[in-house]
Amino acid sequence: MATEIGKAFNIAGDTVWTEVAPGNRRAVLTQRPELMLVAFSFDKDAVGALHSHPHTQVSYVAEGSFDVTIDGVTARLSPGASYIVAPNLVHGVVALEKGLLIDTFTPRRAEFI
Repeated sequence: MATEIGKAFNIAGDTVWTEVAPGNRRAVLTQRPELMLVAFSFDKDAVGALHSHPHTQVSYVAEGSFDVTIDGVTARLSPGASYIVAPNLVHGVVALEKGLLIDTFTPRRAEFI
């Protein structure tokens, strides 16, 4: 039974953060092959560099504000805002202040595990 609970729940104290770039950390919160939930923490002025991947991504701005660029279009987003990125579109963010994004990927980003 404990194994099944471990697969279904993420306990906050067990979250493992990985430094991705200066001022940018990532924590895989929970995942299955078809879906993944990831937190990204940004210091002020930190950059999530422009990139693309074959996954659909939905992101929620939990804290802070960000300039988010998707396919050459930039929007300034604050807490409560969200965005979606279709597979293979170039996208990235700049943290205008300390912030937190909650990202969902389908299928999961195997390279994050």
